[in-house]
Amino acid sequence: MSSTTNKVPFGQKVAFGIGMLANQMFPAALGIFMVVLVQDLGFPGWMWGVIYFFPRLFDCFTDPIMGFISDNTKSRWGRRRQYVFLGALIMGMAFIVMWQLYRVDGVDYNFIYFMLWSFVFYLGLTIFSVPYVAMGYEMSNDFHERTNIMAVAQWIGQWAWVIAPWFWVIMYDPELFPSADIATRSLAVWVGIVCMIFAMVPAIFIKSKSTLNENYSPLGIKTIGSSLKEILSGVVEAFKIVPFRKLCIATFLVFNAFNTIAAFSFFIIVYHLFGGDAGAAGIWPTLFGCLGALGTTFMVIPIVTRMSKKMGKKKAFILSQGISIFGYIMLWFLFVPGKPYMFIFALPFFSFGIGSLFVLMMSMTADVIDLDELNTGKRREGTFGAIYWFMVKFGFAIAGGLSGLIMSSVGFDSGAAIQPEGAIDGLRLAFSGVPILGTLIAMYVMRNYDVTEERANKIRAELDARKNTHKPQSSSYYQTNKLVSLKNVDLNIDTGSDTNFTSLSNTEIAQLFSKSLHGGLHGLCFSPYSESQNIGDQLSESQIEQRMAIIAPYTKWVRSFSCTDGNEYIPIAARNKGLKTMVGAWIDTDKAKNDREINALINLAKQGHVDIAVVGNEALLRKDLTEQDVLDYIAKVKKALPNIPVGYVDAYFQFLERPNLVKACDVILANCYPFWEGCHIDKASTYLKQMHAVTTNVAHGKPVIITETGWPNKGENTNDAKPSHENAMKYFINANNWANQNHIEMFYFSSFDESWKVHHEGDVGQRWGLWDKNEHLKY
Repeated sequence: MSSTTNKVPFGQKVAFGIGMLANQMFPAALGIFMVVLVQDLGFPGWMWGVIYFFPRLFDCFTDPIMGFISDNTKSRWGRRRQYVFLGALIMGMAFIVMWQLYRVDGVDYNFIYFMLWSFVFYLGLTIFSVPYVAMGYEMSNDFHERTNIMAVAQWIGQWAWVIAPWFWVIMYDPELFPSADIATRSLAVWVGIVCMIFAMVPAIFIKSKSTLNENYSPLGIKTIGSSLKEILSGVVEAFKIVPFRKLCIATFLVFNAFNTIAAFSFFIIVYHLFGGDAGAAGIWPTLFGCLGALGTTFMVIPIVTRMSKKMGKKKAFILSQGISIFGYIMLWFLFVPGKPYMFIFALPFFSFGIGSLFVLMMSMTADVIDLDELNTGKRREGTFGAIYWFMVKFGFAIAGGLSGLIMSSVGFDSGAAIQPEGAIDGLRLAFSGVPILGTLIAMYVMRNYDVTEERANKIRAELDARKNTHKPQSSSYYQTNKLVSLKNVDLNIDTGSDTNFTSLSNTEIAQLFSKSLHGGLHGLCFSPYSESQNIGDQLSESQIEQRMAIIAPYTKWVRSFSCTDGNEYIPIAARNKGLKTMVGAWIDTDKAKNDREINALINLAKQGHVDIAVVGNEALLRKDLTEQDVLDYIAKVKKALPNIPVGYVDAYFQFLERPNLVKACDVILANCYPFWEGCHIDKASTYLKQMHAVTTNVAHGKPVIITETGWPNKGENTNDAKPSHENAMKYFINANNWANQNHIEMFYFSSFDESWKVHHEGDVGQRWGLWDKNEHLKY
């Protein structure tokens, strides 16, 4: 869901922020505790690298799967909350168990034990963090309010980095614990329980709406194959969006570079400033992390938030990263043996790098999600969040491997009190050089990021306009209550075939729908485009045959709308299933393409694949062509096909207003939509009958066929006409039963939902199918 309110209550921001505290405390504590593996439990550098790399690699590859699951979950709690709660429980308990390491068990056993429980922990982190981050993206649709949300969340989350460094003090205080590994076992229990509770807060307090009736992709064992295909497709689509690709790459570079050297500060302080005496180093390693986090909390986040509003998010990012480079340079000079306090002067500058990163990047990701919705019509916060955090976590995994590689390459020996010559200088060089290099490349990548405030607001305005519109492009010329304006219409006539739904439950209505559907339809409008395809894309014969096989048992006729780009396979596939065909040539303002369509229609008919030839669909309603243009095209087709009925499809009232059009057609093909005229569902069946009746009155004895009628199950209202599952079933039951009982030739619109229509018609445009976009019967 996308909030329709720009401003988010402060309490909701705090609830989201408490989740961020947990989201950051776990990795912060993990980073501190990891030192124990090397310093106290004797893990060699390669084990450090492996433990850092593989569980995190597992984590980042499960993220897109979790994003897809979260985005498509139907439940009364919404898409996110239940997963946030479950993930919090798993990662809290796994974190506790993971750190129950004992020296007596040996390095090999502890390595395997820790590795296995790491996988469980990171699985819980995925289940929690992906839907949790998506919650933040969908809390507001306002350009600056998104930054405010992320600023509050990061401000609260930064306290993890203030608190966590003090674990070093506790772990290496002999008066508190005899050894750091014993301390870690105890601290892990407290961290696990407290952070588990914090992680549950968003699940409990952040509002969400039921998604039980949403038209999401199906989740289940039977749909694993199609789901994995859609996940891959979603990843590909996301990375095609250039601004999002820039955000991911820049984040990967900055975050990866920082985490590669993050743990080195402990070793640099202990070995460079204090000659290898961890006891003498005292709280200085802690102060490095703690003061840096405090600077981020009270200085960087407020300043960056203000910078973002004054100069824009991109410029704020580039300036902040430039300041951090200055901080890294200062640290090379201010790690001075005997004067540990000197590095404090560099921390405010150093902190701008990571301190600004997620405040700005998470806000910008929310902006890009709007761009994706504009392009695809889908809200995929979970998918985009998963892909973005995939880059973060993949960077984290790479960083762990690089950390071990750097320590090994410079000759650092965790078991030596005195390090080999050049080892510490090598760590110092990496500590400043790696982040500077990564940050410079990230700044270059972001130099032409173009989702500015102006563009973001235009995207938002277009999305809002799409959501607020009541009519699709092809139906924007329909007039509400058009039928009533034509004559005095008695809406209380001919209700004998209608079903009284007053006392029926949704289950009973669904049973009636199934009975009517299995009783058969005269005709169905064929929807050929699969997910990720757009109008004009080349259709394959196999996809046409697959969908034709689904609808063939339920209908006698199939109607197509075009004869090019693979649509020519539709009548052939229908014929192979023993169905009759109403084949349409699409005509509009493109005269050259019109000629190709008309010629293709004539060829299909001469090959024996056409029972009724249709020249155009609502071209007059759209005002694409003049009446004479349409009449000329009809004449051309009639001359070429003297033995096949030829007609033209348009809104029923076009035939009342154009007697020459009626005269030119062999059969009158009328689209009749009570929905677009704003008719309440209780009167819709009678409204349809009256549309048919007034068209028959002007047909002069020619056959009248209802070529389109239907009702959407979701989307925007048109006056009293409201889309819903229940109303869609009611309309189908009454319309189909009336048509069958009275031998009315009627084509129901439509067979399958098609996502491409959201670009032209808003959300309601993609919700007219009896089957959903994944070819599953909706009702």
